Amino acid sequence: MVIAPDRKPDVFVAISHRARRQMLDLLTDTERPVSDIAAHFEMSRPAVSQHLRVLLDAGLLTEQRHGRERRYRFDPERLGPVRDWISQYERFWDDRLLRLQKQLFKKSET
Repeated sequence: MVIAPDRKPDVFVAISHRARRQMLDLLTDTERPVSDIAAHFEMSRPAVSQHLRVLLDAGLLTEQRHGRERRYRFDPERLGPVRDWISQYERFWDDRLLRLQKQLFKKSET
């Protein structure tokens, strides 16, 4: 059984905590059980589970139960708003760097 939450809290809030971003990094390649994820952190297993719940509620993870074990998988689709927000700044920096390049090119010609 795969559980995907119906509600979609703010993805920015979900990724605002460093530990949750690290958990997403761990889950980019493969699904993992909570015990494996918890082994990478110096926090209690209930604290890890709370962080996973925030990511799950934001739609960034799916949870699959195998008996008593829960496995988590990263679902990057919900990062769309983050990608869109960052792309605004990429355009800003691309424009600034292009202006700088033109200025440096003009100075090198003189």
